Amino acid sequence: MTQTSTGSSAPSRRSLPSTAPERDERQRRAIDVLVATLGLVAFSPLLALIGILIKLESPGPVFFTQKRVGKDGRPFEIIKFRSMTVAEPGQQTPTEAGDMESFVFRPVGRKTAIGRALRACSLDELPNLLNVLRGDLHLVGPRPDEPELVARYRPEWQARHDVKPGITGLAQVNGRTDLTYSEMMTYDLDYVSKHPFARDVKIMLKTLGVVLRREGAR
Repeated sequence: MTQTSTGSSAPSRRSLPSTAPERDERQRRAIDVLVATLGLVAFSPLLALIGILIKLESPGPVFFTQKRVGKDGRPFEIIKFRSMTVAEPGQQTPTEAGDMESFVFRPVGRKTAIGRALRACSLDELPNLLNVLRGDLHLVGPRPDEPELVARYRPEWQARHDVKPGITGLAQVNGRTDLTYSEMMTYDLDYVSKHPFARDVKIMLKTLGVVLRREGAR
């Protein structure tokens, strides 16, 4: 307790209880680090095998990195396994498609054979766990977009950057790449408006089913 100028006692800043969002964020980060660490260790043989297969199949790097926009608009480099031939774009963008509202993501370019298999099982995104450890991503949150897409956001869509992006999110378990861009944003903004830790757990569990059923994998 600290004394005020009138002699009365007031609770010190240090003794103030944590708010629910602060507790959720601490829980979220602890789970992020735990799951990402265990995942990288447990899947290390698989990660090594995938890396070898990628190198054997086609020339180019094992990993594909791309600039994405994170919390508060901060850019970072996302890490994935390379699934395309070198110099091929990864997916069509609304800039090319024209209509931001009804745009549906479709991969363009030539996928490698191992790349098709990785995408079918979402294994190309396993290196995202490195982004989680670095603090770029949460396990759960809106999927981060490229700066070129963010530049075309409607003003209200910028709110998705109020939270840290994630490997999976509400849109990914409710249609994934079958959704239009506007539909994806509706799910993302719903998550931003209310994302207690318990909701993250439900999304993670639902993600397992989506991945196993290969829903929306492209």
